[in-house]
Amino acid sequence: MSKVAVITGGGSGLGQSCAIRLAEEGVNIAVVDVSDEGGNQTVEAVKELGQDAIFIKADVSKAEDVKRYVDETIEYFGTIDYFFNNAGISGSGAYFLETDIKEIEQIVGINLLGALYGIRYVAEVMLKNGGGSIVNTASSAGVIGQDTVVTYSATKHGIVGLTKSLVAEYAKDGLRVNAIAPGPTETPMVKSYFEANPKMKESAESGIPQKRLGTPEEVAELVTFLLTSKAEYINGEVIRIDGGFTNTKF
Repeated sequence: MSKVAVITGGGSGLGQSCAIRLAEEGVNIAVVDVSDEGGNQTVEAVKELGQDAIFIKADVSKAEDVKRYVDETIEYFGTIDYFFNNAGISGSGAYFLETDIKEIEQIVGINLLGALYGIRYVAEVMLKNGGGSIVNTASSAGVIGQDTVVTYSATKHGIVGLTKSLVAEYAKDGLRVNAIAPGPTETPMVKSYFEANPKMKESAESGIPQKRLGTPEEVAELVTFLLTSKAEYINGEVIRIDGGFTNTKF
């Protein structure tokens, strides 16, 4: 019987690439996103690979939406084995004291509260079924400090703490929780950020020892490995995938 994965932010970028990669491994997918177009595109891509998929439109910053996407996944598939807790936004790139309070609230709501709500409801299902595997999306900005992304960085440092503390509480019950910390990656979110802040792209590329951005497909390989049984004894880790970017900073 096929495993079932829930992927938030599944309509583009890392979420979409991971959905496709998991489908190649025979996994059925519940795609969660705010974009109808992107979410349905991912569903079609998964189905073309012979796996089942559904799209659930949801705003992860709202607890009621999160509970609904979990309930709808259970109603359709009957279980949740894997969770890629991935939805996030970067913000405008303004310095912190120039950032609008509404933007701060939006970033925290989606990136941190959305991740907390997701695990609150998904892990509850997993533990009833004897366990499961979760990968949270942190960031290079979750392991070092970076300018122009103060609020984003704060939420991603929060993801690191969330990952480690959940393992302390629930590893004994069969829950595996790891995080990825991607550096600058060629996703729509990063491209949009660099378009608004062109000097940051040049700075990022020059600061990466491998002298290029990562690709969503490379990140999807790591996420798929961490979610599946190939990584059964990896728990509570925050794995950097950044071409050496953060190793050169501090």
